[in-house]
Amino acid sequence: MGLSGGEMSTNEPMTTETYDPKTVSLLSFSNAVPAFLDGSDTPRAYLERCIETIEAREPAVKAFVTLNLEGARKAADASAARYRAGRPLSELDGMSVGIKDVHETEDMPMQVGSPIFEGRSSGWDGAIVYALRKAGAAIVGKTVTTEFAFSTPGPTRNPWDESRTPGGSSSGSGAAVGARMIPAATGSQVRGSILRPAAYCGAYTLKASYGAINSLGGFPSAPSLVHVGFIAGTLADMWIASRCVSHIAGGDPGHPSLAGPPTLPRPEKPRRLIRLDTAGWAATTEETKAAFDEYLDTLAQAGIEIACRSDDPEIEAYERDLVTLRDVIALMLTYEGRWPLAMYADRSPELLSPRVRERVEAGRELTPKDYAAALEWCVAFRARHETFAGRAGGFITLNQIDPAPAGMPVGDVVYGEPSSVLGCPALNLPLLSVEGLPLGVQLMGFFREDRQIVANAHWLVHAVRGIVTPDRPSG
Repeated sequence: MGLSGGEMSTNEPMTTETYDPKTVSLLSFSNAVPAFLDGSDTPRAYLERCIETIEAREPAVKAFVTLNLEGARKAADASAARYRAGRPLSELDGMSVGIKDVHETEDMPMQVGSPIFEGRSSGWDGAIVYALRKAGAAIVGKTVTTEFAFSTPGPTRNPWDESRTPGGSSSGSGAAVGARMIPAATGSQVRGSILRPAAYCGAYTLKASYGAINSLGGFPSAPSLVHVGFIAGTLADMWIASRCVSHIAGGDPGHPSLAGPPTLPRPEKPRRLIRLDTAGWAATTEETKAAFDEYLDTLAQAGIEIACRSDDPEIEAYERDLVTLRDVIALMLTYEGRWPLAMYADRSPELLSPRVRERVEAGRELTPKDYAAALEWCVAFRARHETFAGRAGGFITLNQIDPAPAGMPVGDVVYGEPSSVLGCPALNLPLLSVEGLPLGVQLMGFFREDRQIVANAHWLVHAVRGIVTPDRPSG
């Protein structure tokens, strides 16, 4: 059963709900804005509907580590006053949002899924949080993440089947959006930590080009690989949140803000896409492979040329690089994470999981020469990627090897790794399903061409699968 717009369920929490991308709708904030402007709805009423769903589903889904509902209500009331006066601060004024617990917030602790940080608060907002407040958003709470955003999973469950994982490390953000608790939440990614939770939970996401959204003011994941972004219930909310925050907080130092219109770019049909198997294809389940192949056949029937490794030796060489990439990214994140993980291990090793301690030891064995070689490989791989810019609109692949697995492992990161190394934009489009669970299609574009790949995604969502969404394109 699908819910759309501002409608919220007041029923008892569901253990399972069959996911059908043609009928299921998550929350839309953009669709509610016209009612805020004409006075038939308010951001406070919208927030209260979100809170009703949080109260109903949070005991089972466990998406939040901290809630600040009174703070959110105060922000929503201020937003409602601005709408009454006809002066909203931004396109996302009044949006109810969650913050992944790797971003600092002045009014809540940042605990990063670790007992080392229990109750810790800097009293300051990270860049993405500061920008959300300046835009008028109502921050509902902090969402669960894994230990230091890569290790021991938190308690969060998949909203489509509470016996399964929501993915990680943006687990709480994906689950909160997928459970229709909120329309959007922040995420961060080094390997696949935005794309995969969105895919498992049936949500949209844009992992924007590297540096396009300011990542400062939070836990220091591998700096040359970390991206921040939004998981959202609709393509429109995903875009307006990303673009608005990027323009208020700026990009990372040395990087421009996200380019494009303030509202969702109009749909543009891609002429040609390159299909990628990646290193993940061998581990992908047969049912998942079949669903993806069938989808690509649908694209071809719609007039989109699909190129693949058997068509072009340069694509084949690129595919071989994607296998090597797995070792390269593992080395880079291990080397770049030596601080602060080694410092925590020196001071409080008993508070770290075995996996964290193993990474600390692995980092101590790496040398500057090892890291330099990895960086040189990345330069060459990024140059290879850009040679396809004039030959295709982008790349298409999966975001997961299977439906969300049972239990709490966060899932295989393999499909998320390429875009993190490349720094290019990548989206999850929840267009497919397997076993009644979401299956995500990934579109990957070219560095700083985020608007173009989002416009292509908009076309795919509406024109190919006939999925009904309330997204409103820009004029």
